[in-house]
Amino acid sequence: MVRGVERPRGFLLAMLALVWCAIGTAAPGGAAEEQTIRVAGSTTVLPIVSKAADRFKVSHRGAAVSVNAGGSGVGVNDVGNGRAQIGMLSRELTREERGQFKNAGLKTHAVGRDAVACVVSSEVYSAGVKTLTREQIRDIYLGKIGNWKDVGGPDRRIVVIDKETHRGTRHVFMQYVFGDEQARAPGARLVTGSNNEEQTKVAQSDAAIGMLSVAWINPDVVGVGIREGGKVIQPTLESVRDGSFPISRNLNLVTAGEPRGIVKEFIDFILGPEGQKIVEESGYVAVR
Repeated sequence: MVRGVERPRGFLLAMLALVWCAIGTAAPGGAAEEQTIRVAGSTTVLPIVSKAADRFKVSHRGAAVSVNAGGSGVGVNDVGNGRAQIGMLSRELTREERGQFKNAGLKTHAVGRDAVACVVSSEVYSAGVKTLTREQIRDIYLGKIGNWKDVGGPDRRIVVIDKETHRGTRHVFMQYVFGDEQARAPGARLVTGSNNEEQTKVAQSDAAIGMLSVAWINPDVVGVGIREGGKVIQPTLESVRDGSFPISRNLNLVTAGEPRGIVKEFIDFILGPEGQKIVEESGYVAVR
């Protein structure tokens, strides 16, 4: 390049126009932004969506999937208020939510099946509490039963762990136990948020009871069988598949109206063969 040679002003203006056109062509009306899928909600559904997002981006270059937790209630609110395109729910939409976001036309898409287990610390299970009735669980959460010896366990005060009220796992559990998804639990000593948090609290105790997805059961956090009508139903994937476990649920994605574009492609991916394999890899039951 020869120093001291100035480009004509017309040339510079022409170059600026070309750059402007290029930007407009690459991202008309914010098209680049439209390739980002914002997802929020349930920590139960989170493992499915996070794994699916990683694999989806391999075959959809230019697509970005931002995934945040917070609970099912957060997922619904974020979609209803336009802060996210997909909400993750470990329950169904409530009548109140449908009414609150009537204009959004919320639609659910079941991507998996799961069960909510009543879990106890491994020490409690080993000491003899391997099954509980719905009535016993209710009385524990009401504070009417406060010692494990009253249900065949060790002489130890029960550490009752509840969840935040907007959590989908709590909704499903309380609906079964009390017939009211918003039921209070005056016997609770701790209130947790995510599945990780509740799992940790139960494992750290030697006298705890809580509620968790079957995918979060481990040797330190054991799911008890539910005693109903003379038989015991175990919290297993098999009892979820055959519909016998009484605290089962759909794992849902929610959108504002019918999904379109890259959002539809992502949901279709999760409902396709590779996505449904991810559902099973995450410890849940596929729906297809």
